[in-house]
Amino acid sequence: MPAGTLRTRPRLIESRQNPRVKELRAALARTGRTPSGLIAIEGEHLVAEAMRSHLRFATVFLREGYDPQMELPHDAEHLLLPADVFASAVATEQPQGIAALVHPPIFSAATIFGAEAPLVLALAGLQDPGNVGALLRSAEAFAATGVLLLPGTASPWNPKAIRASAGSAFRVPAINATEAEAVDLLAQHNIPAIAAVARDGAPIDEAPLAGACALLIGNEGAGLSDTLIAAAAHRITISMPGNVESLNAAIAGSLLLYEASRQRRNPGCPILSEAKGGIPPHSTHRHPRQRPTSS
Repeated sequence: MPAGTLRTRPRLIESRQNPRVKELRAALARTGRTPSGLIAIEGEHLVAEAMRSHLRFATVFLREGYDPQMELPHDAEHLLLPADVFASAVATEQPQGIAALVHPPIFSAATIFGAEAPLVLALAGLQDPGNVGALLRSAEAFAATGVLLLPGTASPWNPKAIRASAGSAFRVPAINATEAEAVDLLAQHNIPAIAAVARDGAPIDEAPLAGACALLIGNEGAGLSDTLIAAAAHRITISMPGNVESLNAAIAGSLLLYEASRQRRNPGCPILSEAKGGIPPHSTHRHPRQRPTSS
């Protein structure tokens, strides 16, 4: 797109203590939304992704001398900041010259569970926002219908999570839920939960992922809780011939999402059943608490 597509001249702000500048600075340092409910994004790619996702912009911040190579939202406030003021407000060491405060999308359970065969990712206590963002990106790549964010999981609106998602956080439906709420939602929609465990689970290529299912990914250190393991219909383990104890949560979850996508492309893939000696339902075969899948 042509550069310099602003309809009005940005308002010059020269003080680091300007309320909007302070709000941007705080938002990029926070773990989620600002008190006014906004999220902060920085850089050309995320601004473009937010526009592509039809998010509503509150304020666009431009560094003096920056020449926008995209059409910027016309209904937002535009502020022009001297280089030192802009640098004081953003998180990166070499900022691209554009940042924004944006209204996040609003998602609901109906969006996640409305598909014919939902593929749901449930994240239980994932504290690293980078892992959360990477999993949101994988969820979009492999056509998951949504994500359940269980207690202890980093906010998808953490700036690090937004960056790691590369914009997928704007489009992948993600909602907060307690463990009990997540179990109830899955039961209401007749979606079997499949727990990723570090050992003693069935191989992932034998798991029943072609139909509706929810992949449970546990905390990087503690794994899944006893409650979630007890609620799971199946347990699966990613085979690792190498000499490592566990996988990073984002890698483990991405591998499982890929396998689900592969099975859904291939109707002839093996689907486990008890008659074939597959993964036994947890209600008829109890295991001790499993070690975490991720590290």
